[in-house]
Amino acid sequence: MNNGAIGVYDSGFGGLSVWRELHDSLPAESLIYLGDGKNCPYGGRSKEQIAAFAEAAVGRLLSEGCKMIVVACNTATAAAIDKLRGRWTDTPIVGLEPAIKPACERSKTRRVGVLATAHSLAGDMFHRTAERYAADVEVVAAVGEGFVEIVEQGMESTPEAEQAVRRVVEPMLARGVDTIVLGCTHYPFLRRQIECVVGDRRVEIIDSGKAVARRVADLLDRLSLRADGGHMPQYRFLSFADEEYRMRLESKAFDRAGY
Repeated sequence: MNNGAIGVYDSGFGGLSVWRELHDSLPAESLIYLGDGKNCPYGGRSKEQIAAFAEAAVGRLLSEGCKMIVVACNTATAAAIDKLRGRWTDTPIVGLEPAIKPACERSKTRRVGVLATAHSLAGDMFHRTAERYAADVEVVAAVGEGFVEIVEQGMESTPEAEQAVRRVVEPMLARGVDTIVLGCTHYPFLRRQIECVVGDRRVEIIDSGKAVARRVADLLDRLSLRADGGHMPQYRFLSFADEEYRMRLESKAFDRAGY
């Protein structure tokens, strides 16, 4: 048993979609969330810059005594997960990969859409996963242009958000996809807008949040790191940005309205 916290890291608000899954499925576990904020969005950054941001974030979480790290950022996972695991060999570090496997298993049209950041789509992890699970499936990949910025600015319920989603999702639907993978943790905050664009078409929307929570639970058990059943969990929020940003992280974590 270990009552230490699980550290969760993202470039900003996006990883809160994973934080919520952990919060709901592991009610005895304390969580420390670090949303960079200062350097978000990571789009346009070099792989080396992103890796440096990720190392700083993980180092900060470990200085807070975290027993496990969840890199709840697809872009940071693609850029830095091997480096992080190589540096902190005694700490379990869970990364993210697009949910291509379940999407391919469920697709009837054999056409799967993947929404992700440019870094994630260019990364080795995406290509390895696609090659492994999508040999007989057409993968229609697209960058969610502006999606991260919309979520960071709290504009999910605006006409601008729907327009941005429509510009990216409509061409996917025209290609006949029946499954759309949300390959960035910011994107689940736009699920309602995506569902609105999909309308009555039979398209399933999948993200990695629940799979990550299951992976974390499995590691907690295998490594004997579970918190005591009666442990009273604590939740803390950190950021490299200012206090206002940190407070917004905390508020959004517990606000399920519109999600």
